Amino acid sequence: MSEHIPLSSGSKPRHVAIIMDGNNRWAKQRKKIGISGHKAGVDAVRDVVKACVEEDIEVLTLFAFSSENWRRPAEEVGALMKLFLFALQREVKKLHSNNIRLRIIGDREPFSDVLQEHMAKAEELTENNDGMTLVVAANYGGHWDVAQATRKIAHKVASGEIAAEDVSEDLIQSHISLGDLPLPDLMIRTAGEQRISNFMLWQLAYAEFYFSDLYWPDFKKEQMLEALKAYAGRKRRFGQTDDQLDQAE
Repeated sequence: MSEHIPLSSGSKPRHVAIIMDGNNRWAKQRKKIGISGHKAGVDAVRDVVKACVEEDIEVLTLFAFSSENWRRPAEEVGALMKLFLFALQREVKKLHSNNIRLRIIGDREPFSDVLQEHMAKAEELTENNDGMTLVVAANYGGHWDVAQATRKIAHKVASGEIAAEDVSEDLIQSHISLGDLPLPDLMIRTAGEQRISNFMLWQLAYAEFYFSDLYWPDFKKEQMLEALKAYAGRKRRFGQTDDQLDQAE
Protein backbone atom coordinates (compact mmCIF):
# COMPACT_ATOMS: atom_id res chain seq x y z
CA MET A 1 0.00 0.00 0.00
CA SER A 2 1.14 3.56 -0.70
CA GLU A 3 2.37 5.64 2.20
CA HIS A 4 2.48 9.37 2.83
CA ILE A 5 4.47 10.97 -0.02
CA PRO A 6 7.78 12.39 1.26
CA LEU A 7 7.91 15.19 -1.27
CA SER A 8 8.78 18.84 -0.98
CA SER A 9 5.92 21.31 -1.22
CA GLY A 10 7.24 22.38 -4.63
CA SER A 11 6.70 18.90 -6.07
CA LYS A 12 3.06 18.72 -5.01
CA PRO A 13 0.16 20.41 -6.77
CA ARG A 14 -1.51 23.24 -4.90
CA HIS A 15 -4.80 22.64 -6.72
CA VAL A 16 -6.10 19.29 -7.99
CA ALA A 17 -9.18 19.10 -10.23
CA ILE A 18 -10.94 15.78 -10.86
CA ILE A 19 -13.49 14.61 -13.42
CA MET A 20 -15.18 11.77 -11.53
CA ASP A 21 -16.19 9.52 -14.41
CA GLY A 22 -17.50 5.96 -14.59
CA ASN A 23 -20.15 5.69 -11.86
CA ASN A 24 -22.78 4.32 -14.24
CA ARG A 25 -20.39 1.88 -15.87
CA TRP A 26 -19.24 0.70 -12.44
CA ALA A 27 -22.87 -0.07 -11.55
CA LYS A 28 -23.60 -1.72 -14.90
CA GLN A 29 -20.52 -3.92 -14.54
CA ARG A 30 -22.03 -5.17 -11.26
CA LYS A 31 -25.56 -5.47 -12.69
CA LYS A 32 -26.83 -2.73 -10.36
CA ILE A 33 -28.95 0.35 -11.06
CA GLY A 34 -27.08 3.49 -12.07
CA ILE A 35 -27.65 5.44 -8.86
CA SER A 36 -25.82 2.75 -6.88
CA GLY A 37 -22.69 3.75 -8.77
CA HIS A 38 -23.15 7.37 -7.76
CA LYS A 39 -23.62 6.33 -4.13
CA ALA A 40 -20.41 4.31 -4.31
CA GLY A 41 -18.78 7.36 -5.85
CA VAL A 42 -19.53 9.33 -2.67
CA ASP A 43 -17.35 6.86 -0.74
CA ALA A 44 -14.53 7.50 -3.20
CA VAL A 45 -14.96 11.24 -2.66
CA ARG A 46 -14.48 10.77 1.09
CA ASP A 47 -11.31 8.75 0.50
CA VAL A 48 -9.81 11.24 -1.95
CA VAL A 49 -10.68 14.25 0.23
CA LYS A 50 -8.94 12.57 3.17
CA ALA A 51 -5.85 11.84 1.06
CA CYS A 52 -5.66 15.42 -0.18
CA VAL A 53 -5.99 16.81 3.35
CA GLU A 54 -3.20 14.51 4.54
CA GLU A 55 -1.00 15.59 1.63
CA ASP A 56 -1.59 19.30 2.29
CA ILE A 57 -3.30 19.98 -1.03
CA GLU A 58 -4.70 23.52 -0.86
CA VAL A 59 -7.65 23.12 -3.25
CA LEU A 60 -9.54 20.08 -4.52
CA THR A 61 -12.16 20.66 -7.21
CA LEU A 62 -14.60 17.86 -8.08
CA PHE A 63 -16.72 17.86 -11.25
CA ALA A 64 -19.97 16.53 -9.77
CA PHE A 65 -22.61 17.48 -12.33
CA SER A 66 -22.03 19.11 -15.70
CA SER A 67 -24.40 21.41 -17.53
CA GLU A 68 -24.75 18.59 -20.08
CA ASN A 69 -25.84 16.04 -17.47
CA TRP A 70 -29.40 17.38 -17.55
CA ARG A 71 -29.74 15.40 -20.81
CA ARG A 72 -29.60 12.12 -18.88
CA PRO A 73 -32.82 10.18 -18.14
CA ALA A 74 -35.13 12.17 -15.85
CA GLU A 75 -35.19 9.34 -13.30
CA GLU A 76 -31.39 9.39 -13.00
CA VAL A 77 -31.24 13.19 -12.78
CA GLY A 78 -33.88 13.16 -10.03
CA ALA A 79 -31.96 10.51 -8.09
CA LEU A 80 -28.75 12.52 -8.48
CA MET A 81 -30.43 15.63 -7.08
CA LYS A 82 -31.65 13.64 -4.05
CA LEU A 83 -28.15 12.23 -3.55
CA PHE A 84 -26.63 15.71 -3.82
CA LEU A 85 -29.03 17.04 -1.21
CA PHE A 86 -28.40 14.05 1.05
CA ALA A 87 -24.63 14.52 0.73
CA LEU A 88 -24.91 18.21 1.60
CA GLN A 89 -27.01 17.45 4.67
CA ARG A 90 -24.80 14.60 5.85
CA GLU A 91 -21.27 15.56 4.87
CA VAL A 92 -21.03 19.31 5.47
CA LYS A 93 -20.75 19.04 9.25
CA LYS A 94 -17.90 16.57 8.78
CA LEU A 95 -16.15 19.00 6.44
CA HIS A 96 -16.64 21.79 8.95
CA SER A 97 -15.28 19.74 11.85
CA ASN A 98 -12.17 19.05 9.75
CA ASN A 99 -11.65 22.77 8.99
CA ILE A 100 -12.45 22.29 5.26
CA ARG A 101 -14.05 25.15 3.36
CA LEU A 102 -16.72 24.20 0.83
CA ARG A 103 -17.37 26.21 -2.32
CA ILE A 104 -19.84 25.36 -5.06
CA ILE A 105 -19.43 26.68 -8.60
CA GLY A 106 -21.84 26.56 -11.50
CA ASP A 107 -25.25 27.92 -12.46
CA ARG A 108 -27.54 27.25 -9.47
CA GLU A 109 -30.74 28.61 -10.98
CA PRO A 110 -32.01 25.27 -12.40
CA PHE A 111 -31.70 23.56 -9.01
CA SER A 112 -34.65 23.38 -6.64
CA ASP A 113 -35.09 26.09 -4.02
CA VAL A 114 -34.39 23.55 -1.28
CA LEU A 115 -31.13 22.45 -2.88
CA GLN A 116 -30.03 26.04 -3.47
CA GLU A 117 -30.79 26.85 0.16
CA HIS A 118 -28.66 23.95 1.40
CA MET A 119 -25.81 24.97 -0.93
CA ALA A 120 -25.81 28.47 0.53
CA LYS A 121 -26.00 27.20 4.12
CA ALA A 122 -23.15 24.75 3.54
CA GLU A 123 -20.89 27.46 2.15
CA GLU A 124 -21.85 29.85 4.94
CA LEU A 125 -21.10 27.26 7.64
CA THR A 126 -17.59 26.58 6.31
CA GLU A 127 -16.62 29.96 4.85
CA ASN A 128 -14.19 30.87 7.65
CA ASN A 129 -12.37 27.53 7.68
CA ASP A 130 -8.74 27.89 6.65
CA GLY A 131 -7.83 24.30 5.85
CA MET A 132 -8.24 22.76 2.40
CA THR A 133 -10.83 24.29 0.07
CA LEU A 134 -13.15 21.68 -1.43
CA VAL A 135 -14.86 22.93 -4.58
CA VAL A 136 -17.87 21.13 -6.02
CA ALA A 137 -18.69 21.98 -9.64
CA ALA A 138 -22.44 21.48 -10.04
CA ASN A 139 -24.35 22.40 -13.21
CA TYR A 140 -21.00 23.70 -14.33
CA GLY A 141 -19.53 24.04 -17.81
CA GLY A 142 -16.41 25.75 -19.05
CA HIS A 143 -18.32 27.57 -21.79
CA TRP A 144 -20.80 28.85 -19.19
CA ASP A 145 -17.95 29.98 -16.97
CA VAL A 146 -16.22 32.03 -19.68
CA ALA A 147 -19.57 33.47 -20.78
CA GLN A 148 -20.56 34.57 -17.26
CA ALA A 149 -17.14 36.16 -16.72
CA THR A 150 -17.21 38.10 -19.99
CA ARG A 151 -20.82 39.14 -19.36
CA LYS A 152 -19.83 40.74 -16.05
CA ILE A 153 -16.94 42.53 -17.72
CA ALA A 154 -19.18 43.70 -20.59
CA HIS A 155 -21.56 45.28 -18.07
CA LYS A 156 -18.65 47.13 -16.47
CA VAL A 157 -17.50 48.42 -19.86
CA ALA A 158 -21.05 49.49 -20.77
CA SER A 159 -21.45 51.36 -17.47
CA GLY A 160 -18.11 53.14 -17.90
CA GLU A 161 -16.58 51.47 -14.84
CA ILE A 162 -13.74 50.21 -17.04
CA ALA A 163 -12.62 50.86 -20.62
CA ALA A 164 -12.52 48.18 -23.30
CA GLU A 165 -8.74 48.61 -23.34
CA ASP A 166 -8.66 47.47 -19.70
CA VAL A 167 -9.87 43.98 -20.60
CA SER A 168 -6.90 41.67 -20.07
CA GLU A 169 -6.16 38.07 -19.16
CA ASP A 170 -5.79 39.12 -15.52
CA LEU A 171 -9.18 40.84 -15.59
CA ILE A 172 -10.89 37.79 -17.07
CA GLN A 173 -9.10 35.59 -14.52
CA SER A 174 -10.51 37.73 -11.71
CA HIS A 175 -14.08 37.17 -12.97
CA ILE A 176 -13.81 33.47 -13.79
CA SER A 177 -14.96 30.88 -11.23
CA LEU A 178 -12.28 30.37 -8.55
CA GLY A 179 -10.35 33.37 -9.86
CA ASP A 180 -9.17 34.06 -6.32
CA LEU A 181 -7.64 30.59 -5.91
CA PRO A 182 -4.51 28.98 -7.39
CA LEU A 183 -5.05 27.63 -10.88
CA PRO A 184 -5.29 23.82 -11.11
CA ASP A 185 -1.86 22.18 -11.37
CA LEU A 186 -3.17 18.66 -11.90
CA MET A 187 -6.34 17.44 -13.60
CA ILE A 188 -7.35 13.81 -13.05
CA ARG A 189 -9.98 11.93 -15.04
CA THR A 190 -11.10 8.40 -14.30
CA ALA A 191 -12.76 5.65 -16.39
CA GLY A 192 -10.26 5.74 -19.24
CA GLU A 193 -11.64 8.77 -21.07
CA GLN A 194 -9.02 11.26 -22.25
CA ARG A 195 -10.84 14.56 -22.73
CA ILE A 196 -11.84 17.43 -20.46
CA SER A 197 -15.56 17.55 -21.42
CA ASN A 198 -16.10 21.30 -21.03
CA PHE A 199 -14.50 21.35 -17.57
CA MET A 200 -12.61 24.49 -16.45
CA LEU A 201 -11.52 25.41 -19.97
CA TRP A 202 -9.83 28.64 -18.88
CA GLN A 203 -8.32 27.31 -15.68
CA LEU A 204 -6.75 24.13 -17.11
CA ALA A 205 -4.58 25.87 -19.70
CA TYR A 206 -1.31 24.80 -18.09
CA ALA A 207 -2.43 21.91 -15.90
CA GLU A 208 -0.83 18.49 -16.04
CA PHE A 209 -3.31 15.75 -17.03
CA TYR A 210 -3.50 12.31 -15.43
CA PHE A 211 -5.85 9.64 -16.75
CA SER A 212 -6.86 6.50 -14.86
CA ASP A 213 -8.64 3.49 -16.36
CA LEU A 214 -10.42 2.85 -13.06
CA TYR A 215 -14.06 3.79 -12.65
CA TRP A 216 -14.51 6.56 -10.10
CA PRO A 217 -15.89 4.36 -7.26
CA ASP A 218 -12.65 2.34 -7.42
CA PHE A 219 -10.40 5.42 -7.31
CA LYS A 220 -9.45 5.64 -3.64
CA LYS A 221 -6.64 6.97 -1.48
CA GLU A 222 -3.97 4.68 -2.94
CA GLN A 223 -4.80 5.75 -6.49
CA MET A 224 -4.83 9.40 -5.46
CA LEU A 225 -1.33 9.05 -4.05
CA GLU A 226 -0.19 7.39 -7.29
CA ALA A 227 -1.50 10.38 -9.24
CA LEU A 228 0.39 12.77 -6.97
CA LYS A 229 3.56 10.73 -7.44
CA ALA A 230 3.13 10.89 -11.21
CA TYR A 231 2.69 14.66 -11.00
CA ALA A 232 5.88 14.96 -8.94
CA GLY A 233 7.79 13.38 -11.83
CA ARG A 234 6.54 15.87 -14.42
CA LYS A 235 8.59 18.88 -15.57
CA ARG A 236 6.35 21.92 -16.02
CA ARG A 237 7.83 24.24 -18.63
CA PHE A 238 5.22 26.99 -19.10
CA GLY A 239 6.67 27.70 -22.54
CA GLN A 240 10.32 27.55 -21.47
CA THR A 241 13.02 25.10 -22.55
CA ASP A 242 14.60 22.46 -20.33
CA ASP A 243 17.86 24.47 -20.33
CA GLN A 244 16.05 27.54 -19.02
CA LEU A 245 14.41 25.52 -16.28
CA ASP A 246 17.73 23.91 -15.32
CA GLN A 247 19.41 27.32 -15.09
CA ALA A 248 16.63 28.60 -12.84
CA GLU A 249 17.08 25.77 -10.34
